[in-house]
Amino acid sequence: MWLYQNSTEINSYKYTARVYRGCTGAVLMEDRAVTMATASSAPCIRHVFLTGSPGVGKTTLIHKAIEQLQQSSLHLRGFYTEEVRAGGRRSGFDVITLSGRRGPLARVGQGRGPAVGQYTVDLASFESLALQELSTKDHGTSTSSILIIDEIGKMELFSQGFIQLVRRHLSQSTCPILGTIPVPKGKPLGLVEEVRSRKDVKVFMVTKENRNSLLPEIVQTVMEARTHIA
Repeated sequence: MWLYQNSTEINSYKYTARVYRGCTGAVLMEDRAVTMATASSAPCIRHVFLTGSPGVGKTTLIHKAIEQLQQSSLHLRGFYTEEVRAGGRRSGFDVITLSGRRGPLARVGQGRGPAVGQYTVDLASFESLALQELSTKDHGTSTSSILIIDEIGKMELFSQGFIQLVRRHLSQSTCPILGTIPVPKGKPLGLVEEVRSRKDVKVFMVTKENRNSLLPEIVQTVMEARTHIA
């Protein structure tokens, strides 16, 4: 016997559920409505970024994730940065594309150009490698491609072309991004804060304590992000 009924609008889905109280069926209908409401509030993760202190292991995790993702027959493109050492000391950084090209990103006190601390950024070299990689069209469907961006940092942000391309990939979501961003320090970096505040971005904090156990969750999140790409 039905005791009474009422209609309720659930969130913004404009889903009207008649909730009959006083029987088992009523509870099931009510639970279903609540489940739909909960699901509608959960953000769809489309991009994954790692953050953490310098030298904590972000790029190492990116390399390991790349190896696992490539085993799933996914097409990966993009770039990562790697330090350059001379005489046992760090002398700069190189940018390396997943297509196999390499060039200088920055060197200690070398030439003219924008500077970050003791490093002079080779903007022309960076743009000739990274921008072409980010501009390359996807192979196959968007869900079979992953874009690697390691990293979005002070050196890379001297390039307006880089900023525009990253924003385009974030907003258009043609393929998931797996990238790195620095921890907040000093003056906020506009694009970095944009990435950090996006609801469709999952940010993993990498620490010395968790860096050896994060990989499975990172890869799983990237794989799930592929299903949320339009």
